[in-house]
Amino acid sequence: HVQLVESGGGSVQAGGSLTLTCVLSGPTYDNYCMGWFRQVPGKDHEGVATIDPNGAEDYAGPMSGRITISRENAKNTLYLELNSLKVEDTAQYYCVAVGPIRGVCRYTMTPFAKLRGQGTQVTVS
Repeated sequence: HVQLVESGGGSVQAGGSLTLTCVLSGPTYDNYCMGWFRQVPGKDHEGVATIDPNGAEDYAGPMSGRITISRENAKNTLYLELNSLKVEDTAQYYCVAVGPIRGVCRYTMTPFAKLRGQGTQVTVS
């Protein structure tokens, strides 16, 4: 049974930092794109970042420079470091695993991934 479980969300003040963690159980996902998207109630899902099997990263423009995505394949674990958080970063953040398209992983793929966790809430005030 495939399961993705996020943790690390919470409430922080603007300018603060959080590190989100996603642990995958079930088959290994060494050959998959791993990533994050976020959702604010009433708004569309917004892709945040992906990392490909070789470690190449792709970030959404508004968050680029403030976030870092990383993965530990041996631990089936994905991370998202959030820095200099803004009020507008408040959202539910979801971890996903998705197959690459023509060998490419892009953050825009993340909202469409079928393999996703339940999300972790980040609230910035």
